[in-house]
Amino acid sequence: MYLRPFFRPTILRAPRVYDGAPRLYNRAFFATAQDVSSTLTGIDPSSLPLLHSSPEFSFTTGDKPQYWHKIPQWRDVSTEQFLRHKWQMANTVQSEKALVDFMASVLPKDIPPQTDMAPHLRLSNIKTSEDFIQHLQDGIKKAPMAVRLSPHILSSINWDDPINDPIRRQFIPLLTPMSEDHPMAELDPMKENTYSPVPGLIHRYPDRALFFESVKKQRFLPLIKKWEPRFKYIEETPSLKDIVISGGDTYLLEPDQLKYIGDRLLDIPHIRRFRFASKGLSVSPSRLLDPEDEWVKTVIDMQNRARKMGKHVCIHTHFNSVNEISWITRLGAQRLYEAGVTVRNQTVLLNGVNNTPEKMCALVHALGDINIQPGDIVPGAEDLRTPMKDSLDLERAVRGQIAGFLVPNFILDLPAEGGKRLTRGVESYDYKIGLSKLTAPGLKGEPVTMNYWDPLWSLPEEGRAEVLRRFGKFKGEPRKAAENIAS
Repeated sequence: MYLRPFFRPTILRAPRVYDGAPRLYNRAFFATAQDVSSTLTGIDPSSLPLLHSSPEFSFTTGDKPQYWHKIPQWRDVSTEQFLRHKWQMANTVQSEKALVDFMASVLPKDIPPQTDMAPHLRLSNIKTSEDFIQHLQDGIKKAPMAVRLSPHILSSINWDDPINDPIRRQFIPLLTPMSEDHPMAELDPMKENTYSPVPGLIHRYPDRALFFESVKKQRFLPLIKKWEPRFKYIEETPSLKDIVISGGDTYLLEPDQLKYIGDRLLDIPHIRRFRFASKGLSVSPSRLLDPEDEWVKTVIDMQNRARKMGKHVCIHTHFNSVNEISWITRLGAQRLYEAGVTVRNQTVLLNGVNNTPEKMCALVHALGDINIQPGDIVPGAEDLRTPMKDSLDLERAVRGQIAGFLVPNFILDLPAEGGKRLTRGVESYDYKIGLSKLTAPGLKGEPVTMNYWDPLWSLPEEGRAEVLRRFGKFKGEPRKAAENIAS
């Protein structure tokens, strides 16, 4: 997992974020198609009626739970309708007003109290649905990202206990637990804009680059013109071998846009692999099963072409809680697996979501069962960040509970030239002020000493006071203050 020094939570988050929590990155998981069909569906597929059948993929629904029926306005929505990507997009909640209206229809009158949270982060003053909605409205005003919630995500939340639900905690901000931001909080701790040779392309590592695009409804020809400088730079930079296509979210790319990008990259001789980054498998997996949508077929065709060329195409996604995995997710993952598409996952270690051995192990095993390879601070996100201690403790715990080849790596994604480093390589850790130090070769080969700051809420009272006092001497100059404290 990547432990980025600074972390951004998501309401419906794109996979490419400047966040600083640990992420889970694991080695390969393999199971036979027969194993998957018998264990994931839980019933004999031959005894059920086919919902969809095509040369590429067939699947059944049978008595699969229509979990969206617990939402009042979706009680009459059929399985076939729910699986349609256009329906999911049309019913996605994208404004504060729409979310408040939705909450009014699903929240119980009395809200159960919060559990398993540090006392000063606990939502003890939310007792009714009215309290919850008020804290939601206040939280949205402070949250760093816009509202975008799919029907799948909204239907996966346990609305009988919304405060403690791990999906709600990731996607729907409430004001109270947003503790004071660390003085080092910033929107781009990775300083990736300094590694942008042309607009929309980040070349931070010698052999890798990030093709960054957030596409809504744009005319295709102007979009191609906008992309051309990026392709030209990639073509003229032979050291590049690996491209990540992110955004936004590549799930929002139309199939023809996706195909254009993939074909251009495959036609560049020195590009050996590229990855489509998308949280879509987690937040809207039904698109993988929709026979009227060409997105997944485009990826499969592209992967087949790449394989014949000796190249590799894969999908990188983000699952942070086992609760995000439904039967639709399992069938969608199975379609990709049968077609030979590699899917890797990067899990962000989130306070109150997955930062216990039990929750992390459950997630790792659940992802392994569906052949998904579990492969910076921003204002308003402090309550979701985790201290370095959590990552070190979790790594020790999961190594005793998971088979060796499944054990995830816990990675610290350092700002700017620091790159990605194993958290167990941390050289010193001052628990009092929450400061970890690590020295490693930088992106250009020179030794670099980098710091990771724990969230303020996790520090002892005297440590928190000391950090704030020392940073206070350099008001408006957090970097200078950080250097002073670290020295």
